[in-house]
Amino acid sequence: MNVVTVKGQNRGKVMLYALSTCVWCKKTKDLLSRLGVEYSYVFVDLERGAERKKAIEEVTRFNPACSFPTLVINDQKCIVGFKENETREALGL
Repeated sequence: MNVVTVKGQNRGKVMLYALSTCVWCKKTKDLLSRLGVEYSYVFVDLERGAERKKAIEEVTRFNPACSFPTLVINDQKCIVGFKENETREALGL
């Protein structure tokens, strides 16, 4: 998968599964950047073949509806959709 890491303050493993055309995904990325948090993201819609299948499997493991954005923190906490307050709380900010 083409995973991009954005440098920032380490708040644990923060992974964003997003769509390149999704406004809510962009808002989530912007929020994480504004908060100065290190995070990784993948645009699931830009993946192809086996890599796309792998990305979708990862998303559905945390979010069976496979909707976007799906933000996973430390492989435990899953936040579906753009939820600023819940994201801040989960990151301890």
